[in-house]
Amino acid sequence: MNYKRSSSLFIDAKKNIPGGVNSPVRSFKAVGGDPIFIKKAKGTYLYDVDGNKYIDFISSWGPMILGHANNKVIKAIKARIEKGISFGAPTELETKIAMLALKMVPNIDKIRFVNSGTEACMSAIRLARGYTKRDKIIKFVGCYHGHADAFLIQAGSGAICNGTPNSPGVTKGNAKDTILAKYNDISSVLKIFKKNINKIAAIIIEPVAGNMGCVIPKPGFLEDLRSLCDKYKSLLIFDEVMTGFRLSAGGAQESLSIKADIITFGKIIGGGLPVGAFASSNEIMNELSPIGKIYQAGTLSGNPVAMEAGFNTLKILNNHPEIYKNIDLKTKKIHDRINSILERNNVPYHINRFGSMFSLHFTEDPVINFETALKGNNNYFKKYFHGMLNEGVYLPPSPFESCFINNEMNDSDIDYTINAFERVIKKL
Repeated sequence: MNYKRSSSLFIDAKKNIPGGVNSPVRSFKAVGGDPIFIKKAKGTYLYDVDGNKYIDFISSWGPMILGHANNKVIKAIKARIEKGISFGAPTELETKIAMLALKMVPNIDKIRFVNSGTEACMSAIRLARGYTKRDKIIKFVGCYHGHADAFLIQAGSGAICNGTPNSPGVTKGNAKDTILAKYNDISSVLKIFKKNINKIAAIIIEPVAGNMGCVIPKPGFLEDLRSLCDKYKSLLIFDEVMTGFRLSAGGAQESLSIKADIITFGKIIGGGLPVGAFASSNEIMNELSPIGKIYQAGTLSGNPVAMEAGFNTLKILNNHPEIYKNIDLKTKKIHDRINSILERNNVPYHINRFGSMFSLHFTEDPVINFETALKGNNNYFKKYFHGMLNEGVYLPPSPFESCFINNEMNDSDIDYTINAFERVIKKL
């Protein structure tokens, strides 16, 4: 494929934007080469500035579950824009989407909207610390909860790909209150609790991780975390920025039958616009300002255009629960067929899949945490990524990211992807 225009735009971008991108994983640093610049998208397809067309396996990192530029969502956004784009005052829309989200997700009484997943997770740990009157949190190596200082301690995803898992600018004071545990290893968590009696405010975790590839919790792991939090009177925070409204209407809590104390959202809850949220019980959420003492605010939080996009996306998902079955079956079909091709070609691999999320790792070892994710053959991954890109299939440009399927992907798209995959794998 020709990428001449994208390459030219990247040269200009690097002169004006650090690294030429506004989020590091977009830079292609993990896979080499220059990023492609997107001009438009529709359904399951992306179109770049050079006129190339791609089947999209990123879905804007999750939120485009209905496909790009869904007609109903776009129509609603256009109508909303005509009425004004920002007021800095309450709107009925904020209450409507709150009521719908509370109806869809189990175990929450109140929700507050913010502007990103990072902001949601940052606010969630402040709420947990204020509620418990404790300072320390436990996070898991390889889990990514946004770029707030407390989370950039052995984070996965873009932080690892760019060689700065412990980012400069994060103070020792922040770092000392974040304690690292090993994903899928309950003994590492128990040791932390025993060494920090009455000091742990919360555990924060991606219930199904998406930032070291798709990594699935072992049976009993989340249940044991729930029990430890109950025993030591700490809160369990589920970062459902990726999994919320994707694994099911009720997210990971519903799919895995585990109750968290605080849940964070992003991606789908904004319908692709910049929205995040955090939710909990009345008891915990009533500690927030203006009725409680824990402060959190945002000028553009609850922006009417973003609320319109999110509300209409959630409404479609709520009214059509068959969407979840459809995209899960599509993902399983892709999984089964690439599995057969890899077997026939004797390529070392491991595939993780949960619902409409999946990742391919070029290693024979099961990928159950960040340590095992690092065992993947990155040279294979780079060739695989660029091979698929040249075939017109757009994958996450990192071995530490999950693929996300959208509902617009059809059998023809899957057949094309599988045929391209076989051609690429044979060249490995």
